[in-house]
Amino acid sequence: MKIQCPAKINLDLKITSRRPDGFHNIESIMQTISLYDYLILNATPSEEFEILLSGTSKDIPYNEKNLVHKAICLFIESTKIKPHKIEVFIEKNIPISAGLAGGSTNAAGILFGLNEYFKNPLSHDDLHNLCAKLGSDLNFCLEGGRQMTRGRGEILEKLDFEEFNVSLIKPLNLGISAKEAYTKFANKKSRNELGRENFKNDLEWAVFDDYEELQKIKKLYPSSMMSGSGSTYFMIDKDFAELNEYWIKNGLVATDKGVQIIEN
Repeated sequence: MKIQCPAKINLDLKITSRRPDGFHNIESIMQTISLYDYLILNATPSEEFEILLSGTSKDIPYNEKNLVHKAICLFIESTKIKPHKIEVFIEKNIPISAGLAGGSTNAAGILFGLNEYFKNPLSHDDLHNLCAKLGSDLNFCLEGGRQMTRGRGEILEKLDFEEFNVSLIKPLNLGISAKEAYTKFANKKSRNELGRENFKNDLEWAVFDDYEELQKIKKLYPSSMMSGSGSTYFMIDKDFAELNEYWIKNGLVATDKGVQIIEN
């Protein structure tokens, strides 16, 4: 089984409050785009469960630290399926620590794929419940299209889909974790620092002053905006020119679907 897992961008992102669990509530319009990771899933009956991950990227772990591994374990616990050897090959095209939901879309994709593979032991609502347990962007990646997301990102409101072209740029040697971005936001807010109103993405405001690489993008392309916790920036209906030390992807489009099975 081959599963297509789309990247996402945040067309805006506002942090509304801090939650008792330490996370933040957000309001963000998320949009899937035509940049995809692919998962190759194979499962065979076995005397005991075995999870084997592999893939094309040298920058992600292929063990229990990988969100795909965690998603498989959660699926097994939730469904009580018989023991299988579960093998997943991850073709990684979405940069990591980039604000594009690369890990989340893979995890949502494997949950969706396993459910189809094992003849739908979980309802659609069950899948969403598992997604919410694993992370903030999985629920959106499961559905795709254009959605207003609230809470940690797990509360979805479908919006009308609009076609547009999109281009991406990311500093090659800079990844920003969600933890870093949200921590910097909390620190800036507690100091009552100014300038937040100048950014559509509160997390861009949080990290922008700390990285010359991001300032360079904004100087060259004032209309560009950071996606999620970064470090990727995007523009709509415009292309980025080649730039040394930056990964660039032009020619992408907005899409109206989340994770999908494309070969069975």
